[in-house]
Amino acid sequence: MQRLKIVFSGPMGAGKTQAIASLSDIPVVSTEVKNTDLHVNTKALTTVGMDYGELVLEGGINIGLYGTPGQERFNFIWPILSQGAMGVIILIDHAAQDPVADLANYLQTFTKIYTGRIVVGISQVDKMPERDFGIYHDWLTANNKNLPIFPVDMRKREDVLLLVDTIIASLELTAQ
Repeated sequence: MQRLKIVFSGPMGAGKTQAIASLSDIPVVSTEVKNTDLHVNTKALTTVGMDYGELVLEGGINIGLYGTPGQERFNFIWPILSQGAMGVIILIDHAAQDPVADLANYLQTFTKIYTGRIVVGISQVDKMPERDFGIYHDWLTANNKNLPIFPVDMRKREDVLLLVDTIIASLELTAQ
């Protein structure tokens, strides 16, 4: 059986734990604890170590799904979890105070510690429909970044699977 690895990262509340839960074929291993940074995000729980799940594809391909903690104080684990990954999915909360700054921060960090495929998923679009989705395309274009970016609902398996499929398709194109 072939084993691969995908890492989910992004700020607290972007949906990393939910994305892994939506995809995983096994019960998710989670390190969520009571959130003590309520001034940053009001969610009750937050990941402090990592989340882990597995996705089994046809042909016996097993993908380990690793979720990073979103709090900057735990960023030392991001490069550790990214080692050997076939791709990184950066999740951004569309309803956050400044989601474009979050996107810039995570892309700046991950392009320094990871040289593989990166895909961006924008969550919580339904919570702020008045905010134009084009702000992300504009920022990517202005910063010469050509990355796949999709609006996704982390509760929907097919939405999260689109992010994974994009990484796999990108790798297949490169292999040709």
